[in-house]
Amino acid sequence: MSGLRAVVDKMRKWWLPAAAGLGAVALFAPVTWLHVSTAQQRYPADDVPARAVAVVLGAGLRSDGRPTRFLAERLDVAAELYGQGRVEAVLVTGDNSRRSYNETDAMRDYLVAAGLPAARVVGDYAGFSTWESCTRARRIFGVREATVITQAFHLPRAVALCRAAGIDTVGVAAVSSDGYRLGAMGYGYVREVPAAFKAVLDATVRPDPTFLGDPEPGVREALSSPRG
Repeated sequence: MSGLRAVVDKMRKWWLPAAAGLGAVALFAPVTWLHVSTAQQRYPADDVPARAVAVVLGAGLRSDGRPTRFLAERLDVAAELYGQGRVEAVLVTGDNSRRSYNETDAMRDYLVAAGLPAARVVGDYAGFSTWESCTRARRIFGVREATVITQAFHLPRAVALCRAAGIDTVGVAAVSSDGYRLGAMGYGYVREVPAAFKAVLDATVRPDPTFLGDPEPGVREALSSPRG
């Protein structure tokens, strides 16, 4: 009996660490894949290749209806890229699932106040998730190439999903030097670990968005309008 106990003890010594290691690999494999597979498509704002359209993903509104700081940082990058001539139109995609919450118009108003011509800013009111924003950009608005803008923790997932949706995508991270943001950024990186599992599923299955509908000419019209 003591010999059997000794064998069991030895098995525990290697089996538990091995199981823990396999669990860690399984847990982090999706998010690691997102980072590795999109590494060549993520750029600083000053180096990103020109694309016709910037896609700005929603990030919530404050209680007064204005963009959150995360969202404002994304919109600031879009305005910067437009000013540099690196993008020619901006598709803002957010949540307008209820009358009292209109993320998309708040994003458009912010960019127009920053100096972009209103005709060059297009709104998608049914961008309820990263995948839905990406697939609607391609299937509804006809976007074939784009620069997607979001925070660094979210960027690998956003680039991967937009590419899976059929868009030639590069990405730019909205950067903040504000120390107050460290906690929120840390939470964002942690949140990406479970979110990566859904992203891999979406990229593989490519489900229809909540709302599909007919193609819309907004992006095409924006690109043909006066630049201002």
